[in-house]
Amino acid sequence: MKFCLLAMTLVLVGCAPGGSNRSWEEPRPVAVPGGSLVPSEKVTRSKLGNGADVLVLEDHRLPRVVLGVTLRRGAGAVDRDRAGLADFTAALMERGAGDRGALELARTVDEIGASFAVSAGWDSMRVSVSGLSRDLDRLLEILADTTLRPRFEASEAAKVLAEQTAALRKALEDPNVRARWETSGLLYPGHRYGRPVSGTPASLENLGVSKAREFHGHVFVPGNAILSVSGDVDPTEIRKQLERRFGDWKPGAVAPEASAPPSPTPGAMEIVVVDRPDLTQARIFVAQGGIPRRSPDRIAAILVNSVLGGSGFSSRLMAKIRGVEGLVYGVHSGFAMRRRAGPFAMSTSTRVAEAGRVVDLLLEEFEGIRQRPPTEAELARVKSFVTGRFALNLETSDAVIASLVSLNVYDLPEDSLETYRSRVAAVDTEGAARVARDVFHPENVVIVVVGPAAELVPQLERRGGVRVVPNDPAGAKGPGYSP
Repeated sequence: MKFCLLAMTLVLVGCAPGGSNRSWEEPRPVAVPGGSLVPSEKVTRSKLGNGADVLVLEDHRLPRVVLGVTLRRGAGAVDRDRAGLADFTAALMERGAGDRGALELARTVDEIGASFAVSAGWDSMRVSVSGLSRDLDRLLEILADTTLRPRFEASEAAKVLAEQTAALRKALEDPNVRARWETSGLLYPGHRYGRPVSGTPASLENLGVSKAREFHGHVFVPGNAILSVSGDVDPTEIRKQLERRFGDWKPGAVAPEASAPPSPTPGAMEIVVVDRPDLTQARIFVAQGGIPRRSPDRIAAILVNSVLGGSGFSSRLMAKIRGVEGLVYGVHSGFAMRRRAGPFAMSTSTRVAEAGRVVDLLLEEFEGIRQRPPTEAELARVKSFVTGRFALNLETSDAVIASLVSLNVYDLPEDSLETYRSRVAAVDTEGAARVARDVFHPENVVIVVVGPAAELVPQLERRGGVRVVPNDPAGAKGPGYSP
């Protein structure tokens, strides 16, 4: 009986053999440029008297509001020896502000069912709070206190440093994290990008309350700030409230941005094995320096990468290494586009015995995207993919305001969201081929493999010298400290 019901269901939905309603066999819809996804008439832009930018997106569909203060500097503006300072400062700012200590601040947020966070990235820091629009005054108070009047208490700083150090040591046990951080250290020797946003156990030893106060003073200045609001608010009224809360914020000099990393990076192929004798799966990264967020080649590079390994099962890497060879479950490639040129990486995991073969295939496909650049059919497919994903990423007012803030952080044109799909459509095969040649350099990559060195080195050494790095499971030094 169950079988009959299942068969009947398959017939009804057109999935039975010979069915005529198999939608997955229909041609993929063509991406159509044009048509704004951003309700520009609902976006209000202004400045406070002290120079802080204000972005408001009015949306009355829900009785909810999201408030944020974003600063145009982050971990990239920190010296290498103080790696982790931005992350430490953000965590400490959550532990008390204004008249409230850590516990009182947490209780205040909890009482109104709000969400509250301070975060740090490579190019920005952000204080955000969200909740019901009826609690707007209290939300603004939390936002202003945290941004302008963090307490930076020594007792809380000690707790934060202990927690972050423990988290780093734990993270270094993960082969993926270890491979990624080792890759960054090799790509950016001597540069801030060579150590993670969170720092290393060694660099955290250089931090404390005085360093956090100093960093806050250089980064949290109005000329470096974007105040953003989305949700159930009146733009004119919220502008007045922001001026009242933040109008006395004193201007100051802005911290310099991250210095330019070496170029090209790396200068030649380098192979490193992080020795983990306990692993049966090898974690593999193949990476090189990429392009900055403001690069004019950004859109074309995204499309070329989507063909290579950034579009899931339909990418060349997945088709070859998983589909044909059956050596991996998943493989991915992508850019980290920052204010300066961040890394480009291909990554995957495989059985230790197959690691050398998978590295060969990664490099073959990497060279192949230059020798056999994307075809018209491949470009059409990935254009549909990236424009569809773009639309999905702008479904909520929160997502729209976050994207508008990001444009401001990177000093990109205000209409970049509206023109995105037309700029994607404008990339042709000739432009894609040029970017593939100019941006990708298979001869200049770092290859990092985490696994048992005794089995991995013989598979890799025919490509050149292989350097073996101890795992350092305690994380005493961390990535970027290898001899």
